[in-house]
Amino acid sequence: MSILVNGTTKVLCQGITGASGAFHTKGCLDYGTRMVGGVTPGKGGQSDTNGLPIFNTVEAAVLETGADATMIFVPPPFAGEAIIEAADAGVRVICAITEGIPTQDMVRAKAALAHYPDSVLIGPNCPGIITPGKRVAGEGPSATFQDGCKIGIMPGYIHTAASDAPTGKSIGVISRSGTLTYEAVWQCSELGMGQSTCVGIGGDPVKGLNYIELLTMFNEDDQTDGVIMIGEIGGSDESEAAEWIQSNMKKPVAAFIAGRTAPPGKRMGHAGAIIGGADDTADAKIAILRRCGANVAESPADLGSAMAEALGLSAVSNR
Repeated sequence: MSILVNGTTKVLCQGITGASGAFHTKGCLDYGTRMVGGVTPGKGGQSDTNGLPIFNTVEAAVLETGADATMIFVPPPFAGEAIIEAADAGVRVICAITEGIPTQDMVRAKAALAHYPDSVLIGPNCPGIITPGKRVAGEGPSATFQDGCKIGIMPGYIHTAASDAPTGKSIGVISRSGTLTYEAVWQCSELGMGQSTCVGIGGDPVKGLNYIELLTMFNEDDQTDGVIMIGEIGGSDESEAAEWIQSNMKKPVAAFIAGRTAPPGKRMGHAGAIIGGADDTADAKIAILRRCGANVAESPADLGSAMAEALGLSAVSNR
């Protein structure tokens, strides 16, 4: 199984005629995602380079296509409003890929989303979400898949459906870092573990779904066997998730915290990755995760083996 998206999910692209929107729409289509159209105000009635219909508004797109998910590649000054427009149109999964959205805009968007309990936001400044499809042909970037859903910029071919995994194990992935998401996925796939769903939550201080909401979903998903949680310095999200894991999680969790060498007060990469006190350092987060039962990897290179160990896999096989 999976969380949030699957092979039946119908996806829009807001900002489909921009360079990034057009490029990644094609990538999602090539993967097998059910892309059903796009939105660019003023270009309604046209088609994009893939032959997908373009609409002036999300509401019109949803009414015409039945879309229940969207990926947002709208420029930063307009992306906050694009999130609200999607929720107002009844879109269930809103994935904001855009980087650099003003914090005040995200505060307003987050407040507005409270009035739309049936919509969830992933991101912004994130790689997206993927529920891997079954590989039907080819290898590497030219491989083709079916019954999966890729929304965003993740390289689909490194992901493995549980049905294709030698161990039969299916891992959920939650990460603030896009690059480390790919690393965790690749290592799991190489060690014979599939993935149920992988979610890049983004590194901005104001964002949508966070660790606890997603851990809850994976905890309730019958076919997710374990979860990899990747965090970084800054804020208290990882520490709060650790406490939740200790009290509620029924499945093994492997974790990694980036930023052990970051100096206090200096932002490192993501807008939210800044140490403000003793409790949001990497070492403090690692300590509480270990105390609460997570198997914490010392290095990004150990993510896959940490998950295998947490699952009790004494011998894992390459795919």
